[in-house]
Amino acid sequence: PTVLLVLGIQEIHADQEMIGKISAAGQVMQCSASLDVLFLLDGSYSIGKGSFERSKHFASKLCDALDIHPDRVHVGMIQFSSTPHLEFPLDLYLTKQEVKERIKRIAFRGGSTETGRALKYILRKGFPGGRNSSVPEVLIIISDGKSQGSTGMPAVWVKERHITVFAVGIKFPRWEELHVLASEPTDQHVFFAGDANDAANGLYSTLTGSVCSATAPGCRVESHPCERRTLETVKELAGNYVCWKGSQQPTAVRASLCPFYRWKRVLIKHPSRCFRTVCPEPCDSQPCQNGGTCVPEGLDKYHCLCPVGYGGDIHCAPKLSFECGVDLLFLMDSSAGVTLEGFLRYKAFLKRFLQAAMGRDSPMNVGVAQYDNNVRIPIEVGQHKDAFSFMKSIDALNFGGGGTLTGRALRYVAQHGFRSTPVFADVQDDLPRVVVLLTDSKSQDPVAEAAKYARDRDLFLIGVGSSFVRAELAEVTGNPKQTIVYSDPQDLFNRIPELQRRICSVDSPEGCQAQSLDLAFAVDASAGVGLENFLRVRDFVRSSHLHFTINRDVTQIALVVYSSKPHTMFALDTHTSNSALLQAIDQAPFLGDSASAGSALLHIYGDVMTVQKGARPGVNKVVVVLTNGGGMEGAAAPAQQLRDNGILVFVVAIEDAQRDMLLKVAGSPNYLVHISSYEGLQYYQDLIIERICEEAKSPVNLCKPNPCMNQGICVLGPGSYWCECHGWEGPHCENRVLRGDSPRSAALPPHSHVQSGSGGWQRFSRASWYTKR
Repeated sequence: PTVLLVLGIQEIHADQEMIGKISAAGQVMQCSASLDVLFLLDGSYSIGKGSFERSKHFASKLCDALDIHPDRVHVGMIQFSSTPHLEFPLDLYLTKQEVKERIKRIAFRGGSTETGRALKYILRKGFPGGRNSSVPEVLIIISDGKSQGSTGMPAVWVKERHITVFAVGIKFPRWEELHVLASEPTDQHVFFAGDANDAANGLYSTLTGSVCSATAPGCRVESHPCERRTLETVKELAGNYVCWKGSQQPTAVRASLCPFYRWKRVLIKHPSRCFRTVCPEPCDSQPCQNGGTCVPEGLDKYHCLCPVGYGGDIHCAPKLSFECGVDLLFLMDSSAGVTLEGFLRYKAFLKRFLQAAMGRDSPMNVGVAQYDNNVRIPIEVGQHKDAFSFMKSIDALNFGGGGTLTGRALRYVAQHGFRSTPVFADVQDDLPRVVVLLTDSKSQDPVAEAAKYARDRDLFLIGVGSSFVRAELAEVTGNPKQTIVYSDPQDLFNRIPELQRRICSVDSPEGCQAQSLDLAFAVDASAGVGLENFLRVRDFVRSSHLHFTINRDVTQIALVVYSSKPHTMFALDTHTSNSALLQAIDQAPFLGDSASAGSALLHIYGDVMTVQKGARPGVNKVVVVLTNGGGMEGAAAPAQQLRDNGILVFVVAIEDAQRDMLLKVAGSPNYLVHISSYEGLQYYQDLIIERICEEAKSPVNLCKPNPCMNQGICVLGPGSYWCECHGWEGPHCENRVLRGDSPRSAALPPHSHVQSGSGGWQRFSRASWYTKR
């Protein structure tokens, strides 16, 4: 029997993740309704004192799933064995704590298992202390189901009184009797007490359909196959042995064969269905980034186990490194608009920021100003060189509580916030100056004029606030990219890595302003993405162009939108300025229909990244695919074709995309970014641009992709290439040779290195391409 116990008495056939979800839901859900719940607790000798204590523990755990309150759930308890005994009526204890304390004090009585007599007691006396008949009555019987008398008819009579009966097995239950006791359908009214959280979930799932309030958003009741087992002692014929029997003669005996029996304990299986409530977990949205492992803690909390080098925030952001040299002043709102609670939150935010920023030998100088009606600079920029003394100064800051005069504060810090100390007598320190405005309250004075005044004095302004002040922060900074908006108080702390990037972008400008690059965006515009999300992606492409200098000598951008078919909105050489590009992006339409990323990549290979369409030999080429993962089935082969021709394929996958398929398209985890929602796309822009720019700086193979048209062969030389043409002529074999004519050389740019030969080929250097215009 001890070995058999290991097998478990109830087993739900679902994966471990689902079992965990059922258990987690059982721990946090509560039945809230006007309801009378009476426990009928088996205290007979067949249960035993140990299992009786487990029954009490189970009853106590079920009380956690009941909203016990004078106006809602009332709980009472009867212990039964030879006779029923009222432990406490329904109207005696009206708080959860009181009920659970009383259950702890119940003593084991012992006796025979007279379940039928206990049911007749309830039929005769009713629910002790119960309310009127309009309040639903629930009877929870906790027993091993081994009654000495008949239970069939009393159980029928109880259920005819419209009492909902749950039968809960303890120890090694006799499931057949528990099914007789329970209400119909029995699958939904029979549980096993061995797993209290599972049974609490089952009770809640059944009552939700009739009595309890509705389930939480996103939660649903699911049916799972399950198997219940019990141990039974059976008589088994072991064989026959020789025995001696008497005969009619008084002195005679005769030999015979007698049967030999033995008693054996066997597990009997009872297949069934288990109905349980399953809720979405926080880990379902894959919140942990950069390879972090999400560990759920109940239904609404989680933590991330981060790999080495990550853990800069709770989502495994890269650990912060403030290696940029700037003079940084935090301008902190301490007016009545942000409240004392908000002011204390800003102080905590500053302390956490400093823990990351102020390492040994940090090149950053930090100060703090605060404002309401007046402006004060209690911590001068560069006053503290270590985090400990700085934090003590932050702790000493006091809440002001006056009016919100943000405009006045900006003008003041522009004049007095940075007092540069000369490094030498005649040399001024020229570190970039950054002001970070922390506010959650709209200004009571104009900010636009004051912000322009500050920006005109070479102050780099960054705004941090809630969505309530988003428009005003954009007015202050003059650039939405320098506005950081948090969704809730805790989210403020999650924005520290983004703030670090914004601050350090002053010291090292973002983007590829001086790098030559041919860049094509492939945007999924199919019905699976939806119009609203497509517009978000289009805005992402729109704001991305700000990171590049758009002209034919630096960066060229093409845009392809696709659903079942791809459409080139504009080619690489169509637009030669940022303003023209911006207008063209706004014209990109939502297509609907199904998605085919493979067709889009083939189209880009044959009709976008070509010399005929403006692609430049000797310039790095990147294709950025923005997708929700739909229609990627045939995309791996054309993506590899692009890579074989020296064109990087970078995949930005949004929402629940299949990672394995996307990895084949991207070719490497380094070129795959997975984002949990379209709303979060904007926060990944810096990371994506940074990866693209890294590629723009890598060495180039001048013959990839092949710059030669019409089956011309590209031949590499030292720092140059040439095209071997057959039946064609020109630098890229673009002109047909007419019969009888000798090969002609096309006009070439000045300073290019050209040689002509019988094969009709032209030599072309990388340098000459840039001077071709």
